[in-house]
Formats: sequence, C-alpha cells, structure tokens
Amino acid sequence: MTSQWEVDAVVVGAGIAGILCTYRLSRAGLTVQCIDVAGDVGGTWYWNRYPGAMSDTETYLYRYSWDKEDLQTYPWDRHYLYQPEILDYLRHVVDNHDIRKYMQFNTEMKSATWDEHQYRWIVSRQHEDSSGETKTYTYRTRYLVTCLGLLSRPNYPDIPGLGSYAGELVHTAKWNEKLSVMTAIAPKVGKLVSFQRHPQYSVPSGQAAIPEGYREQINADYERIWHNVWDSSTAFGVPEVSRKTMEASPEERQQTFQQVWDEGNGFRFMFSAFGDLTTDPRANEEACKFLRGKIQDIVKDPHKAKALTPWEPYARRPLCDTNYYEIFNRENVDVIDLRKASIDAIVPEGIRMADGQVHTLDVLIFATGFDAIEGNYLRVNINGRGGKSIQKHWEDGPTAYAAVACAGFPNMFIVSGPKSAFANFPVTIESEVEFIMECILQSERMNGNHVIEVSSEAKRDWDVMCDKLVEGSLFKSTASWIFGANVKGRKTNTKFYFGGLAEYRKWTQKEVWDGFPSFRML
Repeated sequence: MTSQWEVDAVVVGAGIAGILCTYRLSRAGLTVQCIDVAGDVGGTWYWNRYPGAMSDTETYLYRYSWDKEDLQTYPWDRHYLYQPEILDYLRHVVDNHDIRKYMQFNTEMKSATWDEHQYRWIVSRQHEDSSGETKTYTYRTRYLVTCLGLLSRPNYPDIPGLGSYAGELVHTAKWNEKLSVMTAIAPKVGKLVSFQRHPQYSVPSGQAAIPEGYREQINADYERIWHNVWDSSTAFGVPEVSRKTMEASPEERQQTFQQVWDEGNGFRFMFSAFGDLTTDPRANEEACKFLRGKIQDIVKDPHKAKALTPWEPYARRPLCDTNYYEIFNRENVDVIDLRKASIDAIVPEGIRMADGQVHTLDVLIFATGFDAIEGNYLRVNINGRGGKSIQKHWEDGPTAYAAVACAGFPNMFIVSGPKSAFANFPVTIESEVEFIMECILQSERMNGNHVIEVSSEAKRDWDVMCDKLVEGSLFKSTASWIFGANVKGRKTNTKFYFGGLAEYRKWTQKEVWDGFPSFRML
C-alpha cells in the first residue's frame, strides 16, 4: 500500500534534536511530521540501554533550557541521570507539550530526493504496524530536517569470523536487556575478560545524591546559570579556567588535580584544573602522570594496571566512570592488552588470539563505540540538486556549514551534523535548532519558492576555519572517533568545530543579523 502526504516539514529522528525540531516547527505554524525507526522517542537513549548508562552532564543542564517550569517540578535527585530517567524525561516532554501527535514510530526513511521543478523534498518511508504489515508512504515537503544522531550507528570491529560465533553477541548500542555489563555483570559471572584495544584515561563521575536545598538553589539561579552556559566553551556548567599548568608549582599542580579528581566529571578534570591541558604538551603530560598514578594506586595487580595504563596524550573526549578501575581488582575480572596480544579471529566458541590460544566465551559484548556523525547518513539515499547523493557530496569527509546546511541540498538541515561545536550535546542541539529555525522562518518570509540554500563558498570558508581551529589542539594526536579514526577504512578529517559554543552562537547570530549572506533565497 502506498500513500502520499503533503507537509511543510519532515523531521527524521525523535531523539533530543528531533523532539525539539518538531516542537519548534509546529509552534511556528508549519505542518510537520516526525518519523523514527525506533518504537518511541529517545534517539540514542532509546537504543543504549546497557546497565549503568548515564549522562555525564549535570541533570539541570541535560534538558531543554526553554522549559523552566519543568525543571522546577520534574523529579530528579542525583547529579547525573541514568538512561531510564533520560528516556522518561523525554517522554514526559513529548506528552506534556502534546508533541506526540506529530510523530510516527517504527518508520524508516528509505530515501529523500530534491525535486528541482516543484521545490520539494520527496521523502519515501516505510512503516511497520502492530500486525507486522509494512506500508510505504511518500511525503512531499518543503523542508527536510534530519536528526539521525551523532552517536547512533554502532561500530563493529573488522574481525574475521564475526558471523561464526555460536554464543550470544551484543553491542552496547543494541543492548539485550537480559544482560548486564562490567560493574553490574562482574559479581554474577564466573569470568569477565576485557579485550582492550586502547586503554583510556578516566576519572570518577562524581555521581551522588543532590544535597538538601540544591534544587531550590538551581531554580533560583536559573537565568544566571543558563547565561553562563550559553557564554561558555564546553557548556558543561564547569569552571573554564585560563591558568597555565606550568605556572603552578609541582605541589600546587598535584593539589589541583586531586581536587578536580575528587569532585568528579571528565570535562571538569580536562577544563577546570588548568586552561592548557589540550594545547600544551607539557601541561598535558602533567595531567597524564597524575592519572597514570591513580591507575597504579587503584589497580593492585601490576599486570592489569600496566594493561590499563595509557601512554598517549590525554586528548580524547574526556571520560568518567563509577568504579571502573576498581572492578579489575576482582579475581574473576581480567584484561587482555591488544597492543601486545592481537586477535586472530572470532570462532564459534569465542575469540582466538594470534598465538593460537582460544578464549571460550558464553557472551561476546562489543563496547566498540559508534560510526559517529556521518554513519547513519552514509546508509540512506539522500539526493540533492542534480541527483547528487550525500555520499558523493561527502566523499572527502562529512561537512556542513555551521554544522546544519550542505551546499547543493536546498531546504535540508542537519542537527548534530559534521562540524558541530565540540560541547555539551543538548545545549549544542538547542543552538543549532535556533539557527535552523531562523533560516526556515527567513525562507518563509521571502516571496517566491521558499527555497534557502547555503553557498559553496560559505561551506568552504567554514571548513577552512574548522581546520585552523584544531591545528593548535592535542586532540589531533590521538586516533579518536572525533576524527573518524575508529572506523576501518574511513578517511579522517575535522568533524567538529573547536572554537567553543559561545563563539559558534556568535557566528550564527551574526549570520542572522547580517541578513543571511551565506545563503541564497529563491
């Protein structure tokens, strides 16, 4: 069965970004449909259900800033929300603001093609109903807003024999809720083995119940808190200091590192101790020495401690944990350092190492991250002017002006796309959606065909600026997912804007105030 609908805007994805886009577009008076292949809202938080999955952003910031009343009344009792709580919060927002009526789940976008004669996107999607029947629909829409997710497509390692494994295989991003992982699973299994490609630096999360009066203080300081967040670089609500590491004495450095370690949170450790950990190699090494020392102190077995100790710079997306290193003190938990002992293949009974040893496993869990940013876009058919595919457009690496617009793809906008600000995702999403809405409303105000398209020159200049911003950063010194280095065969390039959220917002606001000079209107 095939049906065709005409709407002003189609939003693809019902996570944090898709919910916000649907809300803003509907409130602007446009007819909108939001579709998602999942069975409900949530996006990343719908799929990533492994035990202990948690945000590392303070609860009062991991939400929509515009819903102040909700912050004051919605229950939260810890500094960080766990996955079920985030999912419940997003469901609450959708139902409280009557957004669900614009959404259809179990629905996958199969293709989107720009009709250059009718100035419309033709969006084909398939919906599976409760009986299992699949129906095909076509949307004709002026605006296509894709919210496919920054961290949503699982990345599986390229290991021979992957399909031969006879036990249960699961990726953390497609979790089987009958299983548990690491701190939850360790006490319940006979043996837990971590096959580790790259040891990483991690600090305590600082997760704890909020003290009495904390919520009242946050509510009273709401406007000031958000003003500071919008005016910050990382938008994590942590102090962003400028003091240089080597200006402090060795004793002061140790004391400062210990203080932020005790307070917890990876972004706090990276940006609140000193201001040059990601730019000065000497400063970075001081932080590394402190963190390596912590690993040696916590992990009692010297062989495990050595395997868990990184020797690269502290220059990946900062991590935090709850007793991660401590769990390796259990006798039934081991770590295999793949820097020294490589995997030959996956076999029916488990993993065979290069030396021939076979580790027999009942369950194989891949915690191998995501094909981030462009991963979901490379598997769908999106075709712009002249039938040019998004894959062809991004053959030298994904790019989008101000992270939201691609030259040659009129009236299409991306949220959490390539070259987004390297900052707290929900806050970055709000900033991008603000800019997208300004673009759409400007197009709606103009006479003519209501077409808005970024110029190739503006896209090129944005790329050049993003490349320059990362040049002085140590982030480029690691083979990190933030450059696409975790996906075999993927061409690495600058995938984030490292100028900070505040500067990103200034850039997009100036674009609006100057009358959208980087765009052409038809």
